[in-house]
Amino acid sequence: MSTYTGDVAVGGPAQVRELAGLTITKLAVDEKMANNAYLLTCRATGERLLVDAADDAAALLDLIGGDLAAIVTTHQHWDHHRALAEVVAATGAPVYAGEPDADAITEQTGAPVARRLKHGDTVAVGEVELSVIAIAGHTPGSVVLVYDDPDGHPHAFTGDTLFPGGVGATFGDADAFAQLIDDVETRIFGTLPDDTWFYPGHGKDGVLGNERPHLAEWRERGW
Repeated sequence: MSTYTGDVAVGGPAQVRELAGLTITKLAVDEKMANNAYLLTCRATGERLLVDAADDAAALLDLIGGDLAAIVTTHQHWDHHRALAEVVAATGAPVYAGEPDADAITEQTGAPVARRLKHGDTVAVGEVELSVIAIAGHTPGSVVLVYDDPDGHPHAFTGDTLFPGGVGATFGDADAFAQLIDDVETRIFGTLPDDTWFYPGHGKDGVLGNERPHLAEWRERGW
């Protein structure tokens, strides 16, 4: 039986979740921001994809342990790509990011974005296919990756768009919040079932069914 909980601490060990087709490894980096990085490994081929080279390149490269097929940067905020240039230099892996955030990521890191992701795209890691959901509001080009496990429930890597207890920050911008809550409600909650497990850019994981009853409350409070 799996012991995965998603509770990781900076400086502590990674947590590993073994699905039939995919291994998910979660590591927390940087004491101040406590970002999560996720290494996704196709169990059939061994191909690996990293979600957010957030910080501590040495720890990430140790986690990767070899070849890397790609790095998906969920959005343009600095705390999610501090190790990107170093991981790219060490692995040669191409960078994928949401189209509206791609130029900012390159400007901030110097790492070129090889593939600009759009809503409805797919990203492959070995024999595993991940669907791309574009979510605006936290940043213009945030992306969520979804693995619809044929032997279980979906798994969504939400960056900073969705956390247990609410959507991501919009820094007092009412229009950005309206865009974010609309996109989260229609594109995540509107398309994925309650048993979907989601993996955010910081902190603990969540389950959509636990959050769905609170959508109206989040919209009313405005954050």
